[in-house]
Order: sequence, then structure tokens, then C-alpha cells
Amino acid sequence: MVSTLTARLLAVSHDSVTQGLMTYCGVLGGIAMVVYLGHHPSTYVMAVSAAVTCTLVTATLGTLLGPFGLKAFTGPFCLVSLVMVLGAPSFERVWHGTPESAVTYATPTTPVVSWTDLWQGFFSNVSQIFFVETWYVGLIMLVGLFLAGWRVGLFAVLGSVVGILTAWALGAPAALIGEGIYGYNAVLTSLAFGVVLLRATAWNFVYTVLAAAASTALTASLSVLFEKFGSHTFTWPFNITTWALLAAVPALSRITPLADDS
Repeated sequence: MVSTLTARLLAVSHDSVTQGLMTYCGVLGGIAMVVYLGHHPSTYVMAVSAAVTCTLVTATLGTLLGPFGLKAFTGPFCLVSLVMVLGAPSFERVWHGTPESAVTYATPTTPVVSWTDLWQGFFSNVSQIFFVETWYVGLIMLVGLFLAGWRVGLFAVLGSVVGILTAWALGAPAALIGEGIYGYNAVLTSLAFGVVLLRATAWNFVYTVLAAAASTALTASLSVLFEKFGSHTFTWPFNITTWALLAAVPALSRITPLADDS
């Protein structure tokens, strides 16, 4: 609501508002505030601030990245949430201790994946996009994606499978695979390349799988990095992977963007 109202007050184009292009990062930013700051009145003030700021930063990144053929994706959400989460402990009226929802408990490091880890991880890879590790929430979301379009659902499934297989092959902790920690960025990356950015060709399909696998590997690297600062990986792996591989497309003649009719 806040993101949409902000966009309308600033006279953002009608199509951008109705399609949610200027406001989806505000949704994620609001959720991030509740997850990482806890249930307090000040948290909801921060959530409103995050929603407003995400809309503004979306416009900023859209302007800056547009000439390079890139999109903002969830970059505004990542930037705004990173700044707010890192700065919160400095403000007494904002910080009330680390909420249970933001705690990552000690995780068994065994790479031995059980069947339960696999099937729960498959659905949790979808729900973790919204900070939820409950598998049946991911199932509901996946059904919604299929209702949006069969290709949307299939590429979400592809991303989840690639995320699980990549993490499993590299020996990631089985518990984190089951919680969807290693797969949600792969789902986003697969949806971006498979549905939004590239045409439906065999080479593009392979490129999409490569991108999803790369985002999974990058998730581990960035998790280690951000843990040092007491922050979260958010969807940085998706953004960085997609920006990098999308920027490479003009030099790869076999990879054809959706807008390219040649």
C-alpha cells in the first residue's frame, strides 16, 4: 500500500504502478524489517520508511542501469534492507535485540541429504523468497505461479531443482538445503532468465540452468561475507548473477534476449 501510494503521489507511469514494477521491492523491504527488527511499533515505522525508500531507489536504479540494458530487479530491496538492518543496532528506539525470526541457529554440517531435506527444500526454495521456510507455504506459492502461467511454474520448478542439485553436489549442509537457504536465489534467477529476459531456445535454456547454479554457489560466498557484518544475504546472489550474465548476452551470439527478434 505504501509503495503504491508513493508511486502514485510521484506520478509514476500508470502501467508501472499497475504491474507492480515500482512497488514489489517495497513488499520485500517491509517483510525484511519485521523479520530482522521484530514485532515493535518502531519496526512498522521502519517498514513504512523501507517501502517509500524502495520505490525511490527502484526509480534510481532503473535510470542508472537502463542505458546498460539492465534492470533493477530486487536490488532496491537489497540496498535499503542492508542499510537499515546494519544501522538498526545504533538506534535505541529501533533496536530491541535480535528477534528469534532473524536468528540462524547452529546447523549440522553433514552433507548427507535425506529424502525429507529434498522434498521440503524443493518447496522452501520458493517460500524463502519471502523469508518463510515453511514448505507448504512454498507449495501454495508454486501453485500460484502455475496459475500465472505454465512457463512461470516450470521455470520456478527448474530453479528449485537446480538449486538443490548444485548445493548437494557441492556438499552444502543438508539442513540448509531443506530450509531452502541455498535454493531461493536459483528460483528467482531461473524465472528471470527463463520467463522474462531470454527467448525460448535450447541455448537459452542451458544458459538459464547455468545462471541458477551460479546463483546457488554465490549464495554460500555472500552468506559468509554478510554474516561478518550481522546482516543477511537477501537476494544479492540473484541480482549479482543476473546483472553479470545479462550484461554478457550482447557478446554471446547464441544467447538471444526476449526483445531480440533477429
